[in-house]
This record gives sequence, C-alpha cells and structure tokens, in this order.
Amino acid sequence: MSHPLYVAFIWHQHQPLYKSRSGTSALSQQYRLPWVRLHGTKDYLDLILILEKYPKLHQTVNLVPSLILQLEDYIAGTAFDPYLEVSLTPCQQLTQQQREFIIQHFFDANHHTLIDPHPRYRELYYQKQEQGQAWCLENWQEHDYSDLLAWHNLAWIDPLFWDDPEINAWLKQGRNFTLGDRQRIYSKQREIISRIIPQHRKMQQAGQLEVTTSPYTHPILPLLADTNSGRVAVPNMTLPEYRFQWPEDIPRHLQKAWSLYLDRFEQEPRGLWPSEQSVSPEILPYIIKQGFKWICSDEAVLGWTLRHFFHRDAVGNVQEPELLYRPYRLDTPAGDVAIVFRDHRLSDLIGFTYGSMPPKQAAADLVGHLQAIAKMQRERHSAQPWLVTIALDGENCWEFYQQDGKPFLEALYATLEREPHLKLVTVSEFIEQFPPTATIPQNQLHSGSWVDGSFTTWIGDPVKNRAWDYLTQAREVLASHPEATEENNPAAWEALYAAEGSDWFWWFGEGHSSNQDAIFDQLFREHLCGIYKALNEPIPPYLRLPLEVHEARGSHRPESFIHPVIDGKGDEQDWDKAGRIEVGGARGTMHNSSLIQRLWYGVDHLNFYLRVDFKTGVQPGKDLPAELNLLWFYPGKTMHNSPMPLAEVPDLEPVNYSFHHHLEINLLTQSIQFREAGEHYQWHPRTSRAQVAFDRCLEVAVPWADLQVPPDFALRLIVVLADEGCFRNYVPENALIPIEVP
Repeated sequence: MSHPLYVAFIWHQHQPLYKSRSGTSALSQQYRLPWVRLHGTKDYLDLILILEKYPKLHQTVNLVPSLILQLEDYIAGTAFDPYLEVSLTPCQQLTQQQREFIIQHFFDANHHTLIDPHPRYRELYYQKQEQGQAWCLENWQEHDYSDLLAWHNLAWIDPLFWDDPEINAWLKQGRNFTLGDRQRIYSKQREIISRIIPQHRKMQQAGQLEVTTSPYTHPILPLLADTNSGRVAVPNMTLPEYRFQWPEDIPRHLQKAWSLYLDRFEQEPRGLWPSEQSVSPEILPYIIKQGFKWICSDEAVLGWTLRHFFHRDAVGNVQEPELLYRPYRLDTPAGDVAIVFRDHRLSDLIGFTYGSMPPKQAAADLVGHLQAIAKMQRERHSAQPWLVTIALDGENCWEFYQQDGKPFLEALYATLEREPHLKLVTVSEFIEQFPPTATIPQNQLHSGSWVDGSFTTWIGDPVKNRAWDYLTQAREVLASHPEATEENNPAAWEALYAAEGSDWFWWFGEGHSSNQDAIFDQLFREHLCGIYKALNEPIPPYLRLPLEVHEARGSHRPESFIHPVIDGKGDEQDWDKAGRIEVGGARGTMHNSSLIQRLWYGVDHLNFYLRVDFKTGVQPGKDLPAELNLLWFYPGKTMHNSPMPLAEVPDLEPVNYSFHHHLEINLLTQSIQFREAGEHYQWHPRTSRAQVAFDRCLEVAVPWADLQVPPDFALRLIVVLADEGCFRNYVPENALIPIEVP
C-alpha cells in the first residue's frame, strides 16, 4: 500500500524585543512598539483554536522565547507601550503631541481588512486620507479621538472572539466610546493573551500540536559564530571592519531557550527553528549537544548544499520532489540531527498571495498543489514516504486575509481532513516513524538563510556592517569584564542577547523599510548602551546618534510581494512595499517637465503590477498622449521577438530592442490590446485578463498566465507613451524595469 503524502505545517511566531532599556523599572516595562500586544490578541491564539476543531490534523508552532517573555509582561500588566498609554489617557488630557501621534499611528493597520469593515473606523480613516492631518487636528473633537483609540484596539482583536458578549457589544456600539470602554478593551486584550501559552501546552499534551523554540532572542547563529560566514554565499561581500566571532554565545542562547521552554511546557523541546532558518556547519555541534532532535531550513539552503537548483513546472510544482520532500541527517563528530527543508513557494503562497484571493479559491489552490505532489509520489512508486514542509511567519500574513484568515483556514482544514491522500503531521511524528535515510556531512551543509540562501539581508550593507562593528566593540568590552557573569550581572548579558537579535539588522540599510525604522535603530543602540551601563563603562558617543538618516527614499527595488486593488486610486498601503522609480526629478532628458513623475512596480504569485503617477493636472488626449504601451523584453531567451510596433521610434537603446509581449492601454477608454511576437517580426493578437484602471493614477495588473512564463524567470519591461501609433517618449530613462517571476 502506498504512503499518503505527509505535510508538515510549521508556523513561526516571533516579535523583536521592543522593551526599552532606558528608564525601566521592575514594576513597569516601557515598550517602544505595540506589536506583541496587538498580534497577541489577533494571531497567536486563534491559529491553534481553529486547528483544534480538526483533531485529525497535526501541526507545529514555533514560539520564540523573547516573544513568550514579552507576552508575559503584558499579562502581568507591567508592559506599557506608547499606543497603550494614549489609549488609556482621558481625551480631555491629551496633549497636542499626543493628538498628532494618534492621527499618525492609530491607522497602522491594513485598511482593507482591519479598518474598512468597521464603519466608524473607516469614517475616521478617510477623513484623514482625504482632508489631511492638519484638518483632523483642527476639527476633531474629544469623541473622535476616543473612538479612534477604541477602534484601533478593537480592530486588532481576532474575529474568532467577536462572539464574546463584551466584544460583540462594543462592535455594535460603534461610536461614542468612553475611557471606561477603552480600559475594558485593554483588559480583554490581556485576557486573550493569557490563554496563548496554556492553549499551546494543552494541545501539545493532547498530541495535535508540536511546539518548538528558537535561540533566545532570535540571533543568526552562523553570524555569531563568525561574520565571515557571509562570504560563503557571496564571496565578494564587503564585511564589517571588525570580525564578530563569539561562538561561545551560541550555547548561551540555546540553553536559555531550552530552560524557558522546559519551564513553560513541562517537557523538553525536540525541534529548533534556527532564526531566519539560518544554518552553517559551525553551529551544528552546539545544537546537538543541547539535545535538539531536528531543525528546519529553506529549499535554497538545500539547493546550495546539494549543488542543485530546484526547477518548477508551469504551475509552480517542484520537478525534483524526491530531493526536497524528505528529511536529511546532518552527520557531525558531536552526533547527528535531522533537518527538513521547506517548500519555499508553497510557504510564500500562504504568506504573500492567498490573502488577495477568495478564501475557498485560495484553499483549493493549495490543496491542488499538494494533490499534484501526492500524485507524483504515487506515480514514482517511492519506497520512502515524502514530507512536504510548509514553514512561514505565523502572524504577519493574516492582516491581508478576510477575517484574519479564519475563512481560509477553515476551508483549508475542512478539505484536508477529507482528503485521503494527504496526512498532516508534526515534524517529530514523521521523523520518529520514518528516520532520515539520506545523510549530509557536516561540512557539506551550506551557510545561508531563507532569503536567497545567503546572509545579505543582515550583513554586507554599509549600515548593517556599522551595526555589527558597534556590536563587536560592545561584546569585547563585556569580555574584558570576566567578573561580570550572568549570575551577578544579568543586565549586561540580557542587553547583549537583545542586541544580537536578527531583527535590527533586517531593517538597517537597504532592503527593508518601515514606518518604525528610526525606532528599531534606537532600540538596537539602547540595548548596546545597556551593556556599557551595566558594566559602569562610558557609553561611546556614536551610540547617541542614529546609524543612518531615516528619511523618505527615492528610487528603490521592491521589498515584498504586493496585492494592490486596481482602481486607479494609488492606495498608499497597497504600494508601500513596491519598487519605485523616480522619473520627474531624474537627470537627463526626463527631468521635471516629464509627464510621468514616478513608476511603482511589484509582483505576487498571480500578477505583475504597475502603477504610473502622472504630473498633476495632465489630461489624456490633450497634454498627455492617449496611448501607454508596456513592452516585455526577455534577456538571453530564445523566442520570437519583434521591434516596437510604433512609428517614429528612435534608433536608441533600449527602445530599439526587440520585444516579445506588448500591452497597449488607451488612457481615454481604459481599453487594452495584447499582442505576442511571432515569426518574421509580426505581432499577433492574444487574449488577456489584464486589469487596468485610470483615475488619480494608472494601475495595471498583468497575470503571469498572459506572459506564459514559469516561476524563477527574469524579464524586463519598458513603458512607452504614444499618440495615434507614433512614439512620443519612454520611461525609465536609459534602462528597463527588472522583473523576477516568483
């Protein structure tokens, strides 16, 4: 009898250490940001309560120790963040600065899913969007502020808890919230958070859940062992001036995680989620000696390890499944440990794409992928059962789903429980029943993370490197105080562990940005200052200054997947992670007189997205040409290509290239014509499901199915303005927009 396809979901629950090290006391902990509290009411408990309704389905949840400790501060009522403090302040006592803070930050949520469903919250949001902050400051009354304070906290309470009588009453009340209401909402948040750890412990004891852990404050262990490991994947990486090489910190992080887990869950952990799924040969002995039985990483790390690139078919399924869908044994002189590698694309579909689809359709798509893999397993008569590992962030993606993912998860779990060829297991269950039969020698394991199999997200950038140098110097000061042990000077060591966390380096420099970059910068330096303070050493002056200037950026590459609503409005939240190309202020011919001011572009697993911002007041057919053309260029690919199908095209690169696909958009009618290049430089009409909307800006979504390109494919795009078929201008200047199919 053939095996079912085994599937291991691993949800990673983590938040950075938001606790400030300035002005804290044993009775009150000042937190810089509210995300532990808000995600605690929205994401950690509901995920497993939904699962509990489907007892046949087993899963794994990773709880990072630093997250657990912060949740416990909120449960105890000792954690206060700026959002909470103003939420509990009488509105008549709000200062001007606090009112500005509320208007700026109490819409920090995905407005499609967390704000728009609530009429009063939506009303306040669009007042700010349409009238501006100054208008709100001048016109809002105390009841407006009180309602906004209440709704920001209510909206982050998961819909699974909306049948609670108090929560239901607040939702129906809608407006005119009092200070007493806001105080009770905060009490309800603490009540929900207090159930998180007991519920995980209960479901683990029942056998439906496996709870794993991570190094104490989520550091990247390979970089603690040696920052030079950054050059394994990127040999020419520019490294920090000072080499950070403190492998003795690794067992400290592992031991603290192990001890905390043992205390909270009354048993030893079996699995370890290495921070950022980052591994290297050097860290394995520490993991093995601590007692962990298995770890997880990403398919890119396996690909580098095996010197094998994982190809996918036209629908995105791995073509070499027997290599990816199995556990491996990592063999070291210290012993061995099992490792599983996640399917990166299936994980990303949940993390970044399914939230923009109807829930039942998204669930059916994921099950369809798993059924296709199960069919491959049967057709290949594999003697060894396959394990598909789907591992991802378990908190941030749900903000983009309807009702925080509840309809999606219920549809998914109901289908999986009925599917005879699919069996959901914990990783430990699978490994105990089917121990790894393939071995990877210790030194063959690649040093890398879930991001491209490298560490470039955390090291190599000038600002990231400067942060490593600051950390190295603080670590050396601590080492110069052998009398400062964890027992007699815990403050110094806790500050070190916090500063070694991965999150600060994620946000520094290029690659990722948020509205809180300056706060992450401040927190990192506060943790470093905490080391010096605890040792009575002078604090270096450079720690008083930000690592970088935090200002609005110009042109940059995409930061994440995007899912904009194509309505021509240019919603700022929809495009905040998109790539951006500034045109209006560029040098050369496309300077301030350009009709196109900037381009925004990005992708998800379904579409390529483009937004074009025009100069204010221009009208198509008058001062703006009526036709906008998108032309795709496929570098290094053998296919039929044709010159741009326009008259008067100058013989200059890149407009004189030959292209393979062409989408013509009429800006007056918003109609489209899609063409594909054929033999003899001809263009042939093709059907297209592209979406186009032109209002305040032009927004376009082009399905990958139109372009017929497989995953992991690189292509380029040019935008051309034309009038009655005659070339007028193009952007970006002297370049093409780079696109990578996910």
